[in-house]
Amino acid sequence: MGLHSQKHSLLKPFVSIVILNFNGVKYLQEYLPSVLATHYENFEVVVADNGSSDNSIEVLKKEFPSVKILESLTNEGFAGGYNWALKLVKADYYVLLNSDLRVSANWISPMVDLLESNPLAAACQPKLLAQNAPTYFEYAGASGGWIDSLGYPFSRGRVFDVCEQDLGQYEDTNKVFWASGASLMIKAAVFHELNGFDASFFAHQEEIDLCWRLQLAGYELYVCPASVVYHVGAGTLPRGGRKVFLNFRNNLVMMCKNLPLSELAWKMPLRFVLDAISAWKGLLSGDTYFFTAIAKAHFALFGILISGKLKRSKVTRSLASLNGVYNGSLVFQYFLKKKQYFNKIVE
Repeated sequence: MGLHSQKHSLLKPFVSIVILNFNGVKYLQEYLPSVLATHYENFEVVVADNGSSDNSIEVLKKEFPSVKILESLTNEGFAGGYNWALKLVKADYYVLLNSDLRVSANWISPMVDLLESNPLAAACQPKLLAQNAPTYFEYAGASGGWIDSLGYPFSRGRVFDVCEQDLGQYEDTNKVFWASGASLMIKAAVFHELNGFDASFFAHQEEIDLCWRLQLAGYELYVCPASVVYHVGAGTLPRGGRKVFLNFRNNLVMMCKNLPLSELAWKMPLRFVLDAISAWKGLLSGDTYFFTAIAKAHFALFGILISGKLKRSKVTRSLASLNGVYNGSLVFQYFLKKKQYFNKIVE
């Protein structure tokens, strides 16, 4: 049965804020109060626990009795975790919210208004600022996600590891290629229409894959800077070899799923070369885990392709025809032309 905290007959659409938790009790205690203080008349907060071994459930029941709890015995990652949880949650809109994120009071209404105003708008994200440096954009999505012609994701306000200071340069509500999974509002019906995330991704870039598929299905994605949230970042899966492996593997799998075969034929070999350069650069600088993670990602991709487990999307459009695509090389602009800011690259 689905979860309902308020009647859907109220004026505002019913929003379910769903926080996926895995051993994140300290984040729940610190940031849940801001979520519960949201200024919106028709919402609920659900914590979907992904097999935590800490005392998250006990703390939730004791300190946050209004929060609804879903429990899984296993950790299915971000992708699989949200897939099982959202099958149990009935709402007009879902907000997928990281546990390490503080929200501003009026963050829901601007996004609801945006998505309500356009039937093609499937999902959006708020502006993400860094909790520990709140005048700077945060890595996980900044002010809306883009992608380059070779599949490298970046954001308005974040290119590779460079996060810009928020000086009001990306305040426009605009179409993007992807909306951040750290704080993603999506129409519930559309999420289920596309069968949610690709659970094989486990974590990292599953939201980019979903947004790519949404665009191929004719929908649009937006950033809504009138809504502001503050993200700690790397709170649920710290930086390291596992993170690098998932990012590279999932990015390559995503390209194999969603690119037209005519593009795939020349872009994948080029990506392998660029990934190899990145791996060797890491090794020579002492990051052996980085080299190993990229090598494992490539072998994992080959394994998926050989096994026949890759599920190709219904590809009807070229990458360049979609919104939020830089039809050039981010690597070239960033490393060779030394352009580190979004508006310098896409100008």
